[in-house]
Formats: sequence, C-alpha cells, structure tokens
Amino acid sequence: MPSTRQSLRRTLAAVVTLLALTAAAGCGADATAGGRQTTQLRYQGSVGQVTLPELAADLGYLGDVKLNWIGNVTGGPADIQATATGQTDFGGAFNGAIVKLRAAHAPITAVIAYYGSDAQTFQGYYVLADSPIRGPRDLIGKKVGMNTLGAHAEAVLKTWLVKGGLTPAEIERVELVALPPVNIEQALRQHQIDVAVLGGVIRDKAVAAGGVRTVFTDYELLGAFSGGSYVFRDDFIKRNPETVRTFVSGVGRAVEWARTQPRETVVARLESIIAKRGRNEDPSLVRYWKSSGVAGKGGLISDREFTTWIDWLADSGELKGDRPKPADLYTNRFNEFAATGGGA
Repeated sequence: MPSTRQSLRRTLAAVVTLLALTAAAGCGADATAGGRQTTQLRYQGSVGQVTLPELAADLGYLGDVKLNWIGNVTGGPADIQATATGQTDFGGAFNGAIVKLRAAHAPITAVIAYYGSDAQTFQGYYVLADSPIRGPRDLIGKKVGMNTLGAHAEAVLKTWLVKGGLTPAEIERVELVALPPVNIEQALRQHQIDVAVLGGVIRDKAVAAGGVRTVFTDYELLGAFSGGSYVFRDDFIKRNPETVRTFVSGVGRAVEWARTQPRETVVARLESIIAKRGRNEDPSLVRYWKSSGVAGKGGLISDREFTTWIDWLADSGELKGDRPKPADLYTNRFNEFAATGGGA
C-alpha cells in the first residue's frame, strides 16, 4: 500500500540519520574501557514467549555474556532498527527486512538464523471455518491481519498473490492491517479482519480452539527455510568479536538442544524461564511449542534465505540499483557449527 511504503521510507531515513548521530557519539554502550569487550547485551523480548538467546542463557550456553532485557517488541523491522540506531545490541527480523535496512545503508550484519518454517512450525493464513475465501482472488477487497507490515507475512502473502495471477493493481486492493500478535486471532473471530496470519504457538493455540481454516502456509509455498536472522551493528562486531562469537555459538547450541530434546522437555524449560523472569506473563503460549523452524544446523544461514527476498524486493520495485549480494548481508564465521559445513 502506498502509505505503508511512504512510512517505511520515512522510517529508514530516520534510521540513517540516527546512525550518523550514534557514530558521532562513539556508539556508547559497547565502547568499554581499556579495549575490553562488553559482556552485557541489550535486547528486546516478546510477551509470553521465550527467545532463543533467552533459552541459551538459561541453558548456560552464553558463558559470561549476560542479556539485558529492555522491553518487548511486536515486529522484526522495529527490532533491527533499534539495533541499527544503538538502542539495543542485537535484534532479529525477517531476512527481507534486513535486506531493506542494509539497502538504506544501515551497517548491520546478520549472524545467525533464529526462526523459520518447517512441517511443524510455520506461518499460516487463516480464515473462519465458514469463510468463502479459498484462493488469491478471494482476497481482493479483504483485510489481512499480521504482526507487522513490510516483513515476512507481507512478503509471503504478496508472493502467493503474484503466483495466483493477481496484477499489482489488484494486490493493492488487499488491505494489510498491523496488529499485536496476541490480538490477531481475536480480531479474526470478531470479524474485524478477514484473514489472520498466525505462526508458531499463537497459531497452534488458535487451531486448537477450533473454528478456523487454513488458506495456505509459507511452508506449502516455499518449503522448509529459515526466515529471519539476528543482526549486530558492524561497529559492535568489530569492537566485540569474541562476545559476538559467544552469543552466536550459544544460540546455535540452543537451536540444536531444542531440536534434539523431547518436546515435553523443551516446553517445561520454556515455562520455567517465563516463571523465573517475573514479567507477569501468561505462559500458555509456550505449551504449544513444536520447533524453532530453523533450517540450518545451529542456525547457519544460507544464500537462498536472502536471495529469495532480494529477488522479490527487486522485482516488486522495493530495491533500487544493483541487487545486494547475500555475502554482503550475513556471515557464519562466528558460528561454531560452520566448521562442520555450510556458510560464508
């Protein structure tokens, strides 16, 4: 939608301005005395859910690196913008959003995948059971609710609509509505939106309650893939390479721990983390956990997980000039699992 693109351009311009100011100020938090590397990482979490870094910390995989929670965030673009401007030390987002921010000259690099889609964990596009919506053309003039605009849910939806034969003008008539993840199911059931984009434990909870039907999923459309990555600022990486290495390898171990443990063990651990951190949250969401969906071993990133979205953004006119190369957007060099194969 034009207003969405204009808003995104304004946001990216503001990010670039703030980056210049941050650089001029010396990038504060990670400039430790005597050249010592920081062992405190500021980050944003998610209400009622446990992030992979939080799991890694609880498992003891981060060593002396400590996480400093500064609040919650509902969308990936906002999370990595906070990282780019120095408000946080790392953030995670859909890989297409990382491409956009890098195209706006934000000096960030993706270092490890943290979510994705597979047969167990995916993002689905759901309607009420009695909805007439079945295919792409049925969405013209309808409202689709998702956690944030300009990210994974929008990119997958528009890819599906293009494959369904819709023209750009017809796609513009599909109204996208940004809603907090915990409110999307309710908005669908109250007929405030026509389609709800639901993923992970939020999706499983909605399906368990009944009365909803899948139109399509990103896994059906694209197969198994890692959809998003954690990023650090390039200056932070330069100043704190061992801290980044500890973080990345620790998160990678958490990915593999969750992949190899019985589901009941993982759920119990997630519940205990929520109980211990004391943020007055409902722990019911994590009881529906199935997998992280991360495709690569230990969160290794592959070229494909960026080229898919580079091509889509370029073809849709969102990227100007030369298409960025995946090797300029991510690195696996801090991930101990890279030694067993895969990655730049």
